[in-house]
Amino acid sequence: MPSGSERDGVSDALLLDQYELTMAQAYFEHGMTAPASFELFVRRLPRDRGFLIAAGLEQALDFLESFRFTESELDYLAGSGQLSRAFVERLSRLRFSGEVWALPEGTAFFANEPIVRVTAPLPEAQLVETRLINLLHFQTLIASKAARVVLAAQGRKLIDFGLRRAHGAEAGLFAARAAYVAGFDGTSNVQAGARFDIPSYGTMAHSFIQAHEDEALAFERFAVTHPDNVVLLIDTYDTEAAAEKVVALSSRLRDRGIAIKAVRIDSGDLGAHARKVRAILDAGGLRDVGIVASSGLDERSIDLLVRSGSPIDMFAPGTHVVTSADTPFLDCAYKLVEYAGRPCFKLSEGKVTYPGRKQVSRILDATGQIVSDTLHLQDERGPGAPLLERVMVGGHRVFAAAKLTDVRRRAAESIVSLPLRLRALDPGPPPPLALSSQIEALMRPTNKATP
Repeated sequence: MPSGSERDGVSDALLLDQYELTMAQAYFEHGMTAPASFELFVRRLPRDRGFLIAAGLEQALDFLESFRFTESELDYLAGSGQLSRAFVERLSRLRFSGEVWALPEGTAFFANEPIVRVTAPLPEAQLVETRLINLLHFQTLIASKAARVVLAAQGRKLIDFGLRRAHGAEAGLFAARAAYVAGFDGTSNVQAGARFDIPSYGTMAHSFIQAHEDEALAFERFAVTHPDNVVLLIDTYDTEAAAEKVVALSSRLRDRGIAIKAVRIDSGDLGAHARKVRAILDAGGLRDVGIVASSGLDERSIDLLVRSGSPIDMFAPGTHVVTSADTPFLDCAYKLVEYAGRPCFKLSEGKVTYPGRKQVSRILDATGQIVSDTLHLQDERGPGAPLLERVMVGGHRVFAAAKLTDVRRRAAESIVSLPLRLRALDPGPPPPLALSSQIEALMRPTNKATP
């Protein structure tokens, strides 16, 4: 599943749209192989999003470094009847040889700010478009959703429970990674734990309880089997009655050196059940036993539970995060901004793009919060700290792959830098994005002959 890997003669190179192949053939046939720069950005922030968190860069760089068409893929293209034999032969030798500038993963950004800039011979830069959008869009989407959940939880632990409802295996894997980047504490996804070194969590399902004739016996057997991770699911039949059974069991387990870590509630009015269960546990001397809540959670339900004082110590959201249910897509674009040294732009209604290879500079106030961003040409000096970094030269990484813990730390710092109005579930307007005078000059009427 790793991006860019070859599996049974299949790589990620065919994860593209047909028009990229038809354009690339025309580019080659007409000698249009000069350097081209494309920038990937989000046109507008979705409703209820005051910011976005850049994620997925590592997988995008993996894809570019290993980009190639396999023999079986070339055979398919040659037999499709849509491409010339000469072009398919050129594809057999094609490797990505370009340069990439990007926002470091975990960086907060806003509409019309480049996430990634690719500069490479025009056919190369065009052919990687779809998979780059696919990789960067999805993780950015999920990291941005997960960041809202982290803010709503106000320091309570968060575990990703979303794999089974994800839209495919890769989505579940990358969603776990993106949520961890945004501040989740772990995942139920074992493959994500193994591949990305994310802490994995899991206890039992209702089927474990149902398989036993006696609920208390199920609790005891699980505790004996997993003495260091005793988290008991208590809502299979009667949540409060099960909490009483946990109290009764605790002394027997204590005699065997086993401590109950937490109980989990997965149905009903989570806040009301949590209060009743907390009272039962406390009365039974189990003040150190935590309460975990799952079942259809998102940032708004978690916010309500937290603000109402529900005694829940850990939340385990799944479906709403892994699918970004309220905002299932971002209006991403990957657009040509320069070809053969000539700035390029669009004037399409509602889809205007800005010309030239660009950088984003950010101004922070004395407290470290974002004041404004400026979009300017790469060679211009911006009014603040530049955000995009060069991450690939000649088709190879400039730096070793970033540690996920460092990416996670950057995301936390970036979120703290956001004004409070942007961290709200119903956010205020984003900071202004200024355009440099040179970009504005390039877009004047005298420069619009070749958009």
